[in-house]
Amino acid sequence: MADSHFSARSRARAGAPTSGVIHVRTRLTTGFTVLANALAQRPGSAVTIGVAAYIASLPDGAPVSITALCEHFSEGEILISRALRELEASGHLERRRERGPDGRVRTRTYFHDVPPGDDDPDPTPPPGRRRRPAPVRVHVPAPRTASGPAPLPSRPAPATAAPDPLPAVVRSPQASPAPLGEADPHAVRVLASLRTVDPRLILSESEAARLAPDVARWLAAGVSPTRITETLTAGLPERLLARPARILAFRLGEPPLPAPALAPPPAKPVVLPLQTCDGCERAIRAARPGQLCRDCRMEREEVRAAC
Repeated sequence: MADSHFSARSRARAGAPTSGVIHVRTRLTTGFTVLANALAQRPGSAVTIGVAAYIASLPDGAPVSITALCEHFSEGEILISRALRELEASGHLERRRERGPDGRVRTRTYFHDVPPGDDDPDPTPPPGRRRRPAPVRVHVPAPRTASGPAPLPSRPAPATAAPDPLPAVVRSPQASPAPLGEADPHAVRVLASLRTVDPRLILSESEAARLAPDVARWLAAGVSPTRITETLTAGLPERLLARPARILAFRLGEPPLPAPALAPPPAKPVVLPLQTCDGCERAIRAARPGQLCRDCRMEREEVRAAC
């Protein structure tokens, strides 16, 4: 009788979990990259983790621009730029403008395996950068309940303790915009008409509500809706690397010039009323009655000269 063959192993490894992933580890000596678990297991976009792992594996001096990353990944520029912004907000990626030995200013990119200030194993910061001080943890006591007073904190914070300032790479959360129904309807109509000029300028309700106050400010400054539309749609690139709302917000960020004061209209010339010439009964324009026309005045002057 022939032996039976099975595709599954007959005996599971001792101590292995009954479900989930089972790692088959291989000790690597070359061609590997060390990645912190806090970064590899961060919640959110998988594209962000992939971009971070790819940048961590590159040697120093390798290009990490959006164009260079798009040539490597199949994702588009929008997802790649969003991943870079998330890494910059978390402190893993830092862009700084530095002056080189030749005097030219360049943008240099630093990638941190662990954000500075978060138990960084390497205490040496990049050149020209100061370490961020450790955050001060302030204990907030629990509110009193009906069962009794709240327990006293075991380690009260000193009265002079101040919260740690936010790092430069963290953006302060913006207040949620007012509902679209509360926005200036004239400004909303201007924003809605942009898609008729450029079909790519499609805005959501929240984006229109966020941009409506800026458009209303331009309208209050005396800028016509046609001029606002021309300013927002002129010279756009063939490929938009960001959301249309961000481009429009950038163009609306600068306050418009106030409308020049209109010069007063020139005064109309004084039109004299019609009068009747006392000599020939012709109609002439004169300030008061009893005047002579030009011909009668010349004739009277000739008579006076002859006498």
